[in-house]
Amino acid sequence: MNVTIWNEYRHEKKNEKVREIYPEGIHAAIASYLGEQGISTKTATLDEPEHGLTDEVLEKTDVLVWWGHIAHDEVEEEIVQKVVQRVLDGMGLIVLHSGHFSKVFKRLMGTSCDLKWREADDKERLWVVNPSHPIVEGIGEYIELPQEEMYGEFFDIPAPDEVVLVSWFTGGEVFRSGCTFKRGNGKIFYFRPGHETYPTYHNKDVLKVIENAVKWAAPSTNKRPVFGNAKPLESVPQR
Repeated sequence: MNVTIWNEYRHEKKNEKVREIYPEGIHAAIASYLGEQGISTKTATLDEPEHGLTDEVLEKTDVLVWWGHIAHDEVEEEIVQKVVQRVLDGMGLIVLHSGHFSKVFKRLMGTSCDLKWREADDKERLWVVNPSHPIVEGIGEYIELPQEEMYGEFFDIPAPDEVVLVSWFTGGEVFRSGCTFKRGNGKIFYFRPGHETYPTYHNKDVLKVIENAVKWAAPSTNKRPVFGNAKPLESVPQR
């Protein structure tokens, strides 16, 4: 399985606090962990040619992990369409935190994907509400993060196929923080935590969820469905 981790890689260059937490970038922190689990990974960032997502890279990518925040509008439409098509063709997609507002996720969801938010050092408790799901294999009843950005309902997404995790914040809000979707032949998992000024992607449980989600979203080996005009399987008797 080949995983590509995409990150804007802008906060880490502009914000000293973020750089201290992720000196080589959020993408590198996630890639390092997945690599330690024996998963083949590469990274791509916004300012690379074609945002690092060339036809060759996408064709070889089984699962794409996406983190974006301040530069959604800079992602070129041609690349967005290629990523969407690859998902429809069977590539898995893991959308992290503020990637909910990415062109790719909004295109696949068909809604605004808007929500309420607050950056005030809230404690977040992510409750496992689907304990038999493979994405939360090895996770206890909940994941607790001492500081995170709050995302609150209503989250304007289509009804998920499955809700795996639900967050509660110290301000009282709740949020559907782990949601699965299927689009075409591809599987999508949205995972909420991961604000850039907190060390969320150093948390072992958060990383374990991402690892599990990557394995869950891997393309099926089943043959793809046949579309378009088709000849009959049985001969039709002539009248």
